[in-house]
Amino acid sequence: MATVLLLRHGRTTANATGTLAGRRPVELDSLGTKQASQAGARLRELPLKAVVSSPLPRCRQTVQIALPDAEIIPDEGLTECGYGDWEGKELKELAKDPLWPVVQVHPSAAVFPNGEAMADMSARAIATIRRWDVKISAEHGPDALWLACTHGDVIKAIVADALGLHLDQFQRIVADPASISVIRYTPTRPFVVRVNEGGSLSSLVPSPAPAATSASDAAVGGGAGE
Repeated sequence: MATVLLLRHGRTTANATGTLAGRRPVELDSLGTKQASQAGARLRELPLKAVVSSPLPRCRQTVQIALPDAEIIPDEGLTECGYGDWEGKELKELAKDPLWPVVQVHPSAAVFPNGEAMADMSARAIATIRRWDVKISAEHGPDALWLACTHGDVIKAIVADALGLHLDQFQRIVADPASISVIRYTPTRPFVVRVNEGGSLSSLVPSPAPAATSASDAAVGGGAGE
């Protein structure tokens, strides 16, 4: 199966002011624009077969800066969690809401007023990534690399699933603005290759040498990395 690079959008004006943007059409601030450009310098090392994105402006803007020549395929399955009445409010105020500790320690039970359940967000995001991975693998082969640009909680939910974690553990994962997390799916299980990273991606380019083991096998001893 293919390998997906999960790119979080760059910092936004809402991130900078401590406001929960949700599905509001906020855009990158000056730092976010710089972060997107830096991410692009790394991503352009790779032969990406597809670029899929949340349709929200901050994700599309991030990809347009990072990969200006890419064809961006929007997919609602990668959109931000629907935070409902929480959207547009400051995080320091939301921290006083009785729902806040539920979101922190038992997110699988969290349902945002006039919004989405976190469990529903997780399910549709994971299904979207797996659907695209199957499609890209079928079209381009198991060594294909592709990019999905989306949001922090969405990425954390996808990574948690790949690690075999319950959604209630997903807050232990970090996905900073413009960070890249990488998951390689195989017929039997996914491998989490990178999490919340900002370094070189060149080691992701498939080696021309034939694999000595099944794609589903873990490297005993940890493997050689780059």
